[in-house]
Amino acid sequence: MTLSAITLAAIGIALIFCPIELAALIGLGSSVNFQLILQLLGALYFGFAMLNWMAKGSIIGGIYAKPVSMANFTHYFIGALALIKVLIRNHNMPYYLWIAAGIYSIFALCFWLIFSRHPTAEVKA
Repeated sequence: MTLSAITLAAIGIALIFCPIELAALIGLGSSVNFQLILQLLGALYFGFAMLNWMAKGSIIGGIYAKPVSMANFTHYFIGALALIKVLIRNHNMPYYLWIAAGIYSIFALCFWLIFSRHPTAEVKA
């Protein structure tokens, strides 16, 4: 949860405070509309990061915190599928999309495992 929260917060903060630079990096131009969309997307990412950060100390898995684990799995799984689809169609995409696809796939797998398994009890010595 902590790594996911930090990753999402970093993306969110970058989108909120640097929309012009990121729009230029991904080839969207400097339209005010794209800047607004990127800032709103940044707010979404940052909100998701806050959810994960606040839930990091909770028992998660199986029926415990099911909405949190399902929301994270859904986000990362759909994101991974979208990125992989683009990369399969065009192998010459920028390197950062390949990295993002790998990160999203790993997080999707991790959250699927969290969602599908019951948490083990802590052993106190």
